[in-house]
Amino acid sequence: MKILIVGYGRMGREVEQVLVRRGHEIVGRVDEKPGVGDAPRPSPEMLKNADAAIEFSLPEGVEGNAAVYAAAGLSAVVGTTGWKDAEPRVRALVEKSGIGFVTGSNFSIGAHIFFALVGEAARLIDPFEDYDALLMEIHHNQKKDSPSGTALTAAERVLAGLSRKKRIATERLDRRIAPDELHVVSARVGTVPGTHTLLVDSAADSIEVVHTARSRSGFALGAVLAAEWIAGKKGFYDVRDFIADKFSKGS
Repeated sequence: MKILIVGYGRMGREVEQVLVRRGHEIVGRVDEKPGVGDAPRPSPEMLKNADAAIEFSLPEGVEGNAAVYAAAGLSAVVGTTGWKDAEPRVRALVEKSGIGFVTGSNFSIGAHIFFALVGEAARLIDPFEDYDALLMEIHHNQKKDSPSGTALTAAERVLAGLSRKKRIATERLDRRIAPDELHVVSARVGTVPGTHTLLVDSAADSIEVVHTARSRSGFALGAVLAAEWIAGKKGFYDVRDFIADKFSKGS
């Protein structure tokens, strides 16, 4: 495939490395910062030659970029977060144009396997009241949000499978935790890319499900696989649609 990279920061460079490893051709690297990439905006030639765009850019640029893709008939994978308010307008653009569009906050294949395992673990312990559950996450000291989106997604999977847990508690607890609360604990240190743990505990034993990211390469690989998957498809998709389709083919 011929891919246009939009956003040539750390994630854009990771995407480039995965594209090269998988034998894809890069038609351009777009970034608004002067001197970064090949151009501040995609040229008509880039758009014409590309089979798909992979975007990890700034949230304020997503809607405008989507309009460019729609006008060019170019499908896209967008891993940028923070543009929820613009989503209805972007969806309308995509559906009107007939392009394919995949978006999501986490393209890591391993993270989605972790979500599935967490949900299944919660379902399995549901009949056994002796077991309690906790989610923990550790990230680098430059991360701006807490808890991570990955932790909150995992927590939602626990709530869906464990009927005695009704709500998520993310704050420091200077009190006894309520039985229906699922505590999500966050820590920040050094350069840790991201570690997420579901701890299931009873008086008899403990069980842990752990996902440890080693680098951003897992996110980049998922985005490239999503670009391969969207080829020939039309419509607005969440990354979960892509993952569900992959999981179904493995069963």
